[in-house]
Amino acid sequence: MTDPRAASRPVQAVVLAGGQGSRLRPYTDDRPKPMVEIPGTGTPIIGHQLSWLAEEGVTDVVVSCGHLAEVLQQWLESADLPLSVTTVVEPEPLGRGGGLKFAAARLPHPDQPWYATNGDIWTRFSLRDMADFHTERDAVATLALARPRIPWGAVRTDGFGHITDFIEAPPSTFEINAGVYVFSAGFAALLPERGDHERTTFPRLARERRLAGFPIPQGSYWRAIDTAKDLTEAAKELAAQSR
Repeated sequence: MTDPRAASRPVQAVVLAGGQGSRLRPYTDDRPKPMVEIPGTGTPIIGHQLSWLAEEGVTDVVVSCGHLAEVLQQWLESADLPLSVTTVVEPEPLGRGGGLKFAAARLPHPDQPWYATNGDIWTRFSLRDMADFHTERDAVATLALARPRIPWGAVRTDGFGHITDFIEAPPSTFEINAGVYVFSAGFAALLPERGDHERTTFPRLARERRLAGFPIPQGSYWRAIDTAKDLTEAAKELAAQSR
């Protein structure tokens, strides 16, 4: 039987892939951040993302390029991709919100909802479930929320100041924006022409109770690839999963 919720799930997405990735040098000296390969996979970050989006029912993706855009465009043109990809390059820096609006204008179905993801996110969870969550709450925008592990060990103390336990790399007590989104069709019109939507559009929607947060399910994989250490850790985690 066909799931009636399927009609409201996005089939299009924007991938924001224009960052310089300065903290990932020297890997990003000759390629943009999303083109950095996860060690042991032979596939760049964006390749994993596009496969994931296709598995979740996405058929069309707009990739917003920036730093060393031609390297990313050449790979996309030569790769055997599981969905249709269009690339855009901002004529001038528009900021995160303006860049998202510029890319969204190239989506093939402007009257339908869409996903967006940052180009440096390496994750796997059900976007279909996130889309259903978004619809059930009648949200204009929904953010995936993650609890990353703190990179340091932590201690637990009692009321007298005695240390009672040591905890290696515990999860954060706060949820963070995981860089994956579901947007209703009208969201693009709320974005600034230039500037940062996380300082304008998102706070406004939050005040109006039209911004939702979808906790990534416990046990799902999520990591932002910001540094060389993140690449190493991602490779270790993938190796552990395959055992």
